[in-house]
Amino acid sequence: MNKEKDLLNKIIAMGTMMTELKDTDVLMENILTEARRLSNCDAGSIYKCEDGNLLFSYTQNDTQQKALPPGKKLLYSTFKMPISESSIAGYAAYNGTILNIPDVYKLDNHKPYSFNPSFDKKTNYRTGSMLTIPMRTAADKVIGVLQLINALDNTGKIIPFNEEDIPFIRYFANTAAVALERADMTRSIILRMISMAEMRDPKETGAHVNRVGAYSAELYEAWAKKHQIAEAELRHNKDLLRIAAMLHDVGKVGISDAILKKPGKLNDEEYDVMKTHPIIGARLFGDPNSELDSMSRVIALSHHERWDGRGYPGYINPANGEPLPGKQLDNGKAMGMAADEAPLWARIVAIADVYDALSCRRSYKEPWTQENVFEELDRSAGSQFDPELIEIFLAIRDSVQSIREKYPDLEE
Repeated sequence: MNKEKDLLNKIIAMGTMMTELKDTDVLMENILTEARRLSNCDAGSIYKCEDGNLLFSYTQNDTQQKALPPGKKLLYSTFKMPISESSIAGYAAYNGTILNIPDVYKLDNHKPYSFNPSFDKKTNYRTGSMLTIPMRTAADKVIGVLQLINALDNTGKIIPFNEEDIPFIRYFANTAAVALERADMTRSIILRMISMAEMRDPKETGAHVNRVGAYSAELYEAWAKKHQIAEAELRHNKDLLRIAAMLHDVGKVGISDAILKKPGKLNDEEYDVMKTHPIIGARLFGDPNSELDSMSRVIALSHHERWDGRGYPGYINPANGEPLPGKQLDNGKAMGMAADEAPLWARIVAIADVYDALSCRRSYKEPWTQENVFEELDRSAGSQFDPELIEIFLAIRDSVQSIREKYPDLEE
């Protein structure tokens, strides 16, 4: 009875934590982490239901993670498979039933589903026990599948998942489904806002903002770990940044089509108009009533500042566009924010935004090679960008490139 009470208390605490997370990717990471803690298993994955398919969306594997050099993250590719009875995850989603399999290599041949060993062969991993649970919302809709792999005993030996724990893990999975549905709705609303900007500026696509958000979150996490930021604070800030970074250029809705859609280089007068988009963006969050609003405002206003102080718009009051007292140059313009005067969030997004711009095809240029992009970022450390953040960004380039592949432009 004490064990059951302890599990329930843990699940309630986890549920409270999950309701505070707003971003889909950050939430999935935490769902899987907590589910694996509950079940004491080595690995796991989350599949999301999408147009009759299961989208392999997130995975963790302690055995493979431990084999990587310090600071490196496990990389994986997303893929889709039909929701049908032929696969284990597909069967669970199709029928809405839980599958607790002691050993996937000893499946009954009469089962309609089978185990695909290709991942094990490719990585030399040995999948043994597997618990696959459909994730149901409050409306009893299956929106995904939580798959846990290789339950472990106290000595690290692979054992079957405990049947007595399944009701608690199922309850957790359903609580997670409600939080995930809410996070998906939040991202959908954000992307609709972005689509308005996309109608004005062809460069401001859903794929672009998703990449910038993901790069920013990844860079912050690496910075936070280096600075030994507490796990709860790291998770909270990463969640907010993942969303706020997507809104970095929302102020472009206030720039004319003649400038936004001009195929060639802007002249000085046009460029001066373009440089007002951070102020317009900050005004959209002019009366922040949440931490997300406040971070979005900071990023929108300051993501074009430079480490050498030559960025824009500088120390300015977004409400009236005037320089702040004592921050005005002789020419009447506002002083730029130099070094770490610009907020950390803006310095992070500045790197993510430029990396993506250089990596992608535009009407006026071809995409740069990844080697050239990283070389340019390295050259710009200490002038355009925070040198410490650039050093960290270069160290996580494998993760960055993996994100780029996850959110490709339609033309790619």
